[in-house]
Amino acid sequence: MTDFAHATLLDLQHTERERFIARHPQSIALARDAQQHYLFGVPLHWMRDWPSPATLFVAQAQGATLTCADGLVYADFCLGDTGAMFGHSPTPLAQAMARQAAQGLTCMLPATNAATVGELLSNTFGLPMWQMALSASDANRFVLRWARAITGRPRLLVFDGCYHGAVDDTLVDLDPVTGHTLPRRSVLGQVHNHADFTRVVPFNDLGALEAALTQGDVACLLAEPALTNFGLVPPAPGYWEQARALCRTHGALFVCDETHTISTALGGYARAHGLEPDFMVVGKAVAGGLPCAVYGFTQAVADRMVSAKNTAPEGHSGIGTTLAGNALTLAALQASLEHLHTTANYAHMLDLAAGLEHGLRERIATAGWSWTVTRLGARMELQFMPHTPSNAQDVRDHAQGELEALTHLFMLNRGVLLTPFHSMMLVSPATTHGDVTRLLGVFDELLAALRSLPHPPAPVPASRFV
Repeated sequence: MTDFAHATLLDLQHTERERFIARHPQSIALARDAQQHYLFGVPLHWMRDWPSPATLFVAQAQGATLTCADGLVYADFCLGDTGAMFGHSPTPLAQAMARQAAQGLTCMLPATNAATVGELLSNTFGLPMWQMALSASDANRFVLRWARAITGRPRLLVFDGCYHGAVDDTLVDLDPVTGHTLPRRSVLGQVHNHADFTRVVPFNDLGALEAALTQGDVACLLAEPALTNFGLVPPAPGYWEQARALCRTHGALFVCDETHTISTALGGYARAHGLEPDFMVVGKAVAGGLPCAVYGFTQAVADRMVSAKNTAPEGHSGIGTTLAGNALTLAALQASLEHLHTTANYAHMLDLAAGLEHGLRERIATAGWSWTVTRLGARMELQFMPHTPSNAQDVRDHAQGELEALTHLFMLNRGVLLTPFHSMMLVSPATTHGDVTRLLGVFDELLAALRSLPHPPAPVPASRFV
C-alpha cells in the first residue's frame, strides 16, 4: 500500500468515525458516564478494543440480533467472540436458568443432575471423565497442574500465536530469529519468567515440534486444533496425525483446547477428526454463554490423576474454585448439551457458513483483491493476504491493521458486527439467510468504497483465489 493510499484509507476511517458519533449519541453519553466508575470506562478493558470512537453499549441481545443503546439493530456475527455461538439467550437455556434460580444458585455440593450432565458431556465430546471450572482460562490452568503432577515434568509446549485465555504460562512469544521463547512484553505485572518453563514452536512445523519434545521434559502440548488468535490458521493436511504420534512417542500429554474450535462440528474438531486427546478443554459457548468451562480426560489419565491426588499431602491442591460446578451452571450446561449442541443446529450453522464463505470469496475474486477467506465449520476469517496462513508469523508478515480496523467500523456503521480482535465471522443456529445477505450487501459497499480511493492497493488476478 502506497503512502498516499495509506493517508486516503485514514481519511475514509475518519469519515466512518464521524458517522458513528452522529448515529450513537446514547452510547457516547454512556461511555462518558462510565468513565467515572470503570477503568477505561468499561467493566473489562478488552471491551474498548473495538475500532469505534466509543464503546457500543448494548440494550438487548436475542438470537443473532443485537440492539444498541441508540435503538440501532445489528446482525451479530461476533456473538460474544464465541461465547454466544449458539445465539443470545436461547429459550431452552433461559428457561432452565430461570427454574434453577428459584431453587438455589450454589452450594459447593453437586446438584441432583450432576450425573446426567456428566453423561451428556461424555456423549457429546467423547471423553469419559470430566471436571468443571468457571472459564477456559481456569480450566487450562488446572489441566496444566494435573499434567505436571502426573508426568513429573516441568515444561509446557505451546504454538506461536496460541490463545488459551489468561494462563500466565502461555503468555510468551517466539523469537523468530533465534527460536527462543521470550516473555511477552505486553503482559502487566510480571515477576516470574514463564519462558523458563514454556517452549514455543511454530504451528504446522513438525521438525520444530519434534525438537521441542525430544528433550523429554515436556509435560504436555497445550494446543488449539487450529490457531484462532491470529485470525484462523488451519492445520496442514496430515499434521495432527503426525503431531499426535510425536506426543505419544515422547511421553507428552496432548491437551486440546476446543474453546473456539467447537464451531467445527458437533463434539468439536478433535472428535470430528479423531485426534484422541488426553485432555480436552471447552469454555465460552459450552453452556450457552453462561460463565462455564469443562475439561475432560481419558480413563487412563483419570487413574493417574487419582493417584497423584491420593499421594499428595493434605491441603489446597491449587485446582478448583468455590463456584465451579454450581447448581445454576449445571442447569445451564444440561440445557445447552440437550438443546444447543445438536446435529440439527450444526447442520444449519455449517450450511449457512458455507454459503457466506462462497459469497465472500466470489466478491473478492470479482474485485481482484489479494485477500482470502478461511473457514472452520461455522467460523471463518476474512484475511487481507493472498493465501491461507500456515502459522502466526505468516499472519504478522501480511498484517494490514488499518484496513482491518476500517472494515470493522465500516460494517458496524451499517448494522453488521464482526469480532473486534480480527475479522472473524461466526454463524449461529439463530443466524438467517437474511443476515448473511445483509453482511454480503455491506461487504459490497465496502468494496465499492475501497475501489473509489485514488490509489487503492494494487489488485491481483482473480485466478489467484482458490
